[in-house]
Formats: sequence, C-alpha cells, structure tokens
Amino acid sequence: MILEAARDLFASEGYEAVTLRKVADAIEYCPATIYKYFRDKEEMVRALVEQDIGALMERFRPSMDKQTPLDRLRSFGRSYIDMGLMQPNHYRLMFMTPLLPNDDPLYRQKRADPQTDSYGLFLTVVQQCIDDAVFKPALNDAEWIAQTLWAGLHGVIALHIALGKEETVEWRPVRERAIFMHELMLQGMLTEAHREDLPSVVAGETFQPA
Repeated sequence: MILEAARDLFASEGYEAVTLRKVADAIEYCPATIYKYFRDKEEMVRALVEQDIGALMERFRPSMDKQTPLDRLRSFGRSYIDMGLMQPNHYRLMFMTPLLPNDDPLYRQKRADPQTDSYGLFLTVVQQCIDDAVFKPALNDAEWIAQTLWAGLHGVIALHIALGKEETVEWRPVRERAIFMHELMLQGMLTEAHREDLPSVVAGETFQPA
C-alpha cells in the first residue's frame, strides 16, 4: 500500500513535492508507521525502482523464447507498449520522472547487469538481430538501433499518457499507433530479405487501456 501510494504521488506531483507525510496521508497512516518501513524518501524511491525494474524484466523475459531474433525484437516492442498503456503510473515513474541520479548505487548495479536491466536485455535482442544480418549492413551499432526504437515507442506512449484525454484531438487507437510506429521503424532498418508488408495486426488490433 505504501509503495503504490508513493508511486501514484511521484507520478502525479513529481519527486520534490512528495513527502513521507503525504504518502502517509494518502493511505490514512500516521507518518510514524511509514518510518517503520522506510528510513527516508530516498530509500522509498529505491524500493519503488527496484520493484518496477523487476516487474518490467518479468514482462520482457518471455520475448526471449521467440524463435528468431526479429520475432524477439517485435515481441519486446509489444511488451513495452502493453506495459506503458496498462500501467501508466509505473511507466511515468520509470521513464518520465527522473528519480535516481546516475551515480546512485542501485542505478549502477542494475545497469551493470543485463539480467536485471531492461535496456541491457533489449540491447541483447538488438545485437542478436545484427548478428543474424537482419538489419541493413550499415546499421551495425546496437546502441544506435535500440535507442532509436525506444525513442519512437516512448514518444507514442508518453504523448498518450500526457495528452491522451485531450478532446480537441481525434485520437486513433493508441496501441495500433504504437505498433505502427514500431513496424515503420523496423521496416526502414531491415534488409530486403527480412522486409515485408506491415503485418495485418497493425490494422487489426485495438486496445483500450483501463
């Protein structure tokens, strides 16, 4: 309860505005109770980040069971999209709310291990595609490809989270748009042998997040 309340507050109000007292008030606890679990706000943030990174890794791992590297990359994209749309506060906290500095021990530990870092796992999938000659020969930098694909998907998801309820825009189904973005980027990078018409799933899938 404490972590869920803290996540919602960090996502809606930002790191600086949230205090342990605010978290306690949100769940109708006395502040002293919060201190039984967390020494300070920084410790609470570390627990949140560790929990969310673990959940994200569990969502991504089934993608590694796909038969080909390209299938894994597509599955990875779908998993990322679904997480962002079904858990917007988790997404906002992880990718839209800077919380831990780069020199934080937890941050450095997670980033150093592909088994615990979603970006590291993503890089592994992209490198597998490079090794399998899936991309055009000039595209041989895994970091470049991964960051480009990530930026495209983040743009669609972040726009939806920030402005998806804006009534002056006639929004099209967000999951279809995210998949379409992912496929468009892939098609521009793939070799002729791996390129294909955009899958029918792009036009056929609809998704309305709760």
